[in-house]
Amino acid sequence: MFRGVNSISLDDKGRMAVPTRYRSELRESCEGQLVVTVGTDTCLLLFPLPEFEELERKLVKLPALNKQVKRLQRLLIGHAAECELDGQGRFLIPEPLRRFASLDKQVVLIGQGNKFEIWDEVLWDRCRQEWLEEASLEGLEDMGPELGALAF
Repeated sequence: MFRGVNSISLDDKGRMAVPTRYRSELRESCEGQLVVTVGTDTCLLLFPLPEFEELERKLVKLPALNKQVKRLQRLLIGHAAECELDGQGRFLIPEPLRRFASLDKQVVLIGQGNKFEIWDEVLWDRCRQEWLEEASLEGLEDMGPELGALAF
């Protein structure tokens, strides 16, 4: 499971070094094979290859005539790029994906359980602050039994 927020610098080639604490798990679970794609926010999603393949299998089984499904497939599968950790724990984020997420020099890697999000650090700080200001747990019970059962 991937947890935590990490501030990371991209190098001049657009490579990002994965924090040391995640590297062994990524090498064991997927031999350093990763997939990076666009997220539904202005961020990127980074998956171990087996996790992405599972998501991809589920996405392609959805009804292709549904407009929202087709959009999601185009975003997640259409923009997906396979990458591999090098000997120093880095991987290259393709330029079109860096442009999509407005990634500059400083980025934030956010653990999300089975995947990571990659955000431009300035954008992340701004969005996080907005979410904290909007945060309300009222109505949580109306969001389904699984979400309503969460206790903080």
